[in-house]
Formats: sequence, structure tokens, C-alpha cells
Amino acid sequence: MSAPPLRSLPLLRSLAMMWCSVGLLCVVAVADAPVVDGDAKPSREAIEAADRFDWQRSPTPPVVDGPSDEEILDSVIRGVEFLLADQNPNGSWGSATRTKSLNIYAPVPGAHHAFRTGTTSLAIAGLLETYRHLPEGDAQSDLKSRVRESLTRAEAWLVEDLPRLRRAGGDALYNVWGHGYSIEAMTQLYRWHEGSPEKQAQLTAMIQTQFEMLQRYESVDGGWGYYDFRYQADQPTSSSTSFVNGAVLVALASARDIGIEPPARMVERAIRALRRQRKPDFSYLYSENLRTQPMRSINRPGGSLGRSQCCNAALRLWGDDAITDNVIQVWLCRLYLRNGWLDIGRKRPIPHEAWMQVAGYFYYFGHYYAAVGMDLLPAGEIDPYQAMLAKLMLDRQEADGSWWDYPLYDYHQPYGTGFALLTLASCLE
Repeated sequence: MSAPPLRSLPLLRSLAMMWCSVGLLCVVAVADAPVVDGDAKPSREAIEAADRFDWQRSPTPPVVDGPSDEEILDSVIRGVEFLLADQNPNGSWGSATRTKSLNIYAPVPGAHHAFRTGTTSLAIAGLLETYRHLPEGDAQSDLKSRVRESLTRAEAWLVEDLPRLRRAGGDALYNVWGHGYSIEAMTQLYRWHEGSPEKQAQLTAMIQTQFEMLQRYESVDGGWGYYDFRYQADQPTSSSTSFVNGAVLVALASARDIGIEPPARMVERAIRALRRQRKPDFSYLYSENLRTQPMRSINRPGGSLGRSQCCNAALRLWGDDAITDNVIQVWLCRLYLRNGWLDIGRKRPIPHEAWMQVAGYFYYFGHYYAAVGMDLLPAGEIDPYQAMLAKLMLDRQEADGSWWDYPLYDYHQPYGTGFALLTLASCLE
């Protein structure tokens, strides 16, 4: 039995993904483009224009009046302060509170353990990546001290709770997000503990255990999905999902870069699964079970805008020569110029209800992985893209210092803030 179509699952398409706008109208083509405005249904002309661009021509980045380093740093400090105030007493972030009339499918207790693990890992990563940018001196010394104390508590929670993370049930495998993002957090903690061999040895063992968990929960087809609506077997029969594969492969590359090699067969199977979902324009299918519907709206460039950044960066990190600088640059330009395809879905309570079946939780997810791809470009070429990403992030910061894109219990603000801080850290380099 194949997975139900997306339209029959509005209550199930969750955070889960995950984690995953211009306060302007959305320009859907690089030049002379139709405009998508608010709730107006996009025309066929607009959708077709969003699909077109010339791959043979390197893009000229738009001139963006980006924020200054001082403005970015002020935004970062506000985001850091939000995370410090929002942290749970036990060191984690997020909870199953703040429910609404429509809630994501979340079998207890496993689903919320997965949500909390992924959220906490992103908060840890965001704090670690921005810590070195916090200014020195009496005015900020207390902030850096509080960040260190927060990270100590968060790491203690991760060490204690991560070993218990499992699938929530036969059909819900949200845990793959927790395994993947915990690896990213722990590779940064590994660097944080430079000079402490005992701490690094502990983190190495924990990362290797997460490799084993990812092997246990990989799909029979290779890669990972976060639902199994087929047979709910011990070895998941879930459809491999492009952006899950991309996110996990990025995390595995971060472990490889500190000398902790993930299992080669698992990596290769995930890469093959991701390539099967790649389209000629370097957009990506939502999941492998949609290979027979390549022109379905969610599988077109506008619907793929929040995940193509992740998938292209992942394949580039694992040596795919097809992902050239030009591919990364074109998709960075596309993300900014056509940002409204994502922004229209931001903060909507029902997954995939926006045009092109975009879900809100792709917003900060997509921008973080755009920053990952940007960091792979030659150093002298990234300034225009830093201005784009920084402007988008600062324009969308909430009054309390947080960022969020989809109402998910009480996880959305810390995970959104973690993603945004990671994005802004790349804009300060």
C-alpha cells in the first residue's frame, strides 16, 4: 500500500518538517515577473514563470540594501536572549503545551521526545554558532556567562535523554529529526570542548550511537522518511523524503569533518535516494512516492523552494560534481527573488495549505540550508547573498526576539530561533 496523497494528510504533515519571507510582494521570476499577492490564487502564468530560468547563465545577484554588521549583531543578541529566557528548567527547549484546535499528529510520548530533541539540538547549535560573535567587554560579559551556563544545562539534558529517543510508533518516525539534529549539535559541542579529551570522547561515542540509530530507522529504499503508512515494519518502509535525506546528510558531513566517519553504506544509500528525487533544474520531489507526479505543484520549483537549498547543499558536501557554484548561486537568488512562495505559507496553521502546497515549517529550515550552501561558495563571492539572507531574517524577527514559522505546540519559537541564529552566523563571517 502506498502512502496517502498529501491532500489527505493535512493533520499529519508536521514539524516534522520541520523546520522548515519578503514583507514585499513575491516576485516569482527573475525579471518581468507576474506577482503573487497575499491570498490571491497564483495564475498559470505565474506558476510557469516560477519554473523558468536559464541554467547556462550565471545569475547576477540583486542589489540588496542589507543590514549592517551592527544591526545583525543586535538581532542575534535579541535572539540569544530569547533562547536563554525560554529554556526549560531541565535544560531543554520546547514542550507539548500551547495546543490549538488543530494539532499535529503526535503519538505520545515518543513524538514529543523527538520534537524536544530536535528543538533543543537546534537551540544548542544556534547558541554555539553565535557565541563567538557576541562582543567582549563589561556590557556583554554577563550575556556570555549566561550562554555558557545555558549550554552546560542543555548538554547535560542531551547526554541524559538522547539515548532514549526512539520512533513514536509504527507510523511516526519523527525521531529521525532528533537523531540528525543532535549530531549537528554534538559536532559543535565537540569543537566547543577542544582541549577536553574526556568530553570529546563522550561526544564521539554519542555521535556513533546516533549513526546506529539512523541505520536502524533508514528506509528499505535508502534514506529516511518520517511517516510509514505502508507496513510499519521493524525496518521502516517509509518513502524516502528528499529534505530529510538532505538534512541528515548535512549533519553526517559535519561529523565527518571532525573525523567521525558515518557508515559508508548508509551514506551512499541516502545519496542515491536523494538523487532519484532530483529534477533536471535542481529542484526536488517532496518524497520518493511522488516520482510519478513530477509536475504536481509541491514538486515544482515554487513548491520545492524550501527544500532545494538543503538537498543541493547536502549533495555538494558529499562530492556531487553536478552541484556547481552556479547551481548554489541560482538557488540563492531564487530564494530571495521568489521568497513569497515560502512567505505565503509562513504562520499558517495547516500544513501545505498555501500555494504550491508549501508548509510554514519550511521557511527557516530553507534559509538555514541556503546559508549552508552559501558557505560552500568562494569567499569573495558571498557578500551579496549574505545581504539577502540577513535582510530576510531581520525583517521577520518577532518583538520578543524570536523567529517562528509554524505553530507547533511550544516548539516553534525555539526551533525557528535556532535556525535563524545559524543563518545569521553565516552572515557575520
